[in-house]
Amino acid sequence: MRILLFSGKGGVGKTSIAAATGLQLSRLGYRTLVMSVDPAHSLADAFDLETSLFQDRANDPLPIDDHLSIQEVNIQKEIKRHWREISTYVVSVLRTTGISDVEAEELAILPGMEELSAMMYVNQYRREGHYQVIVLDCAPTAESMRFVSMPTTLEWYMKHVFPFQRGLMKAVRPVANRISPVELPPDSYFANIQNLFGRLDGIAELLENPTITSVRLVTNPEKMVLRETQRAFVYFSLHGLTVDGIIVNRVLPEAVTDTWFDQWRASQSKILDEIEEYFQPVAMKRVPLFTHEVLGRERLIELANVLYGEEDPALVVRTEAPYTFEKRNSHYEVRLRLPFAMKGEVGLFKKGDELVVEIGTLRRHIGLPTSMAALTPTRASLQNKILTVEMKEA
Repeated sequence: MRILLFSGKGGVGKTSIAAATGLQLSRLGYRTLVMSVDPAHSLADAFDLETSLFQDRANDPLPIDDHLSIQEVNIQKEIKRHWREISTYVVSVLRTTGISDVEAEELAILPGMEELSAMMYVNQYRREGHYQVIVLDCAPTAESMRFVSMPTTLEWYMKHVFPFQRGLMKAVRPVANRISPVELPPDSYFANIQNLFGRLDGIAELLENPTITSVRLVTNPEKMVLRETQRAFVYFSLHGLTVDGIIVNRVLPEAVTDTWFDQWRASQSKILDEIEEYFQPVAMKRVPLFTHEVLGRERLIELANVLYGEEDPALVVRTEAPYTFEKRNSHYEVRLRLPFAMKGEVGLFKKGDELVVEIGTLRRHIGLPTSMAALTPTRASLQNKILTVEMKEA
């Protein structure tokens, strides 16, 4: 199975690109699913479909043709299906503050629920083997980072916090519930969390396998958008995912010669040169600004023709690992690709059997092999976009 993840700044055209990719894959005979991971779903709009078509489907995929289906994950339906115990407890706590039932139910949709629900579907489809390619239309960059970091975060919580927390609650619940104004979560709450974690088993390895999952970053030839695309590249690299393509959308066509666009053309030309320089050797595609809105099947096919021609989007074109472990004489090395990072921006420390790398507000936990778990980082250097950390015995 292949997973193609499209991400980028809000409004750059991710959904149209993802939908067009799904149609191209369908045309090539792949059993394909395009899934919206963006809470502000617009996948049905891209195909110019009535959103009511999804209302009675219990979050099941909607067939578009013999090979293509699309899916928008409705979190309210997912709460009833997978998050009932967690949601019920959160709602009961919110009610004690005087919040109305309707407000409590809205506020009980916790950050990350939609992302985890989408991951559970991806894992389910992987196990069933029904689809050959899953195209993920992701939310804007920040939410996409939460999506890919969820498995690692949840695994860390289940390993280090969950057993202690569940045991503590079991011990103090009978006494605490007599004196506390709010009841502590019941054991069914923790059982629900454990069940959800089981549904995600293996998803982290799936996302970090470059022969299965590839990230395609969608951007526009604008300075502000480019800066966010650069940050996204760093973040995906830190989370172990492989970016194998940059798609620059809405490039001013050469046919537009009106002098009113001269400054736009000069600005775009400069940014396009920057993109090519920054992202090499990652392949870059250019998609022109169309004379019309890309909406509906026929115009999405037109976009697919411009974007791919006869090309197969499912082909694996880049498998370079974002980080590696090596042994060199008397020490070990962890090598991590950090495109665009400056020396002053990178921080690192060791915690238990993990090496923690920080860039700005982002933190990445890199689990160390058994042979390196007891070692201490002694030296680090950033050269040619690669951070090399030497690990030795203390």
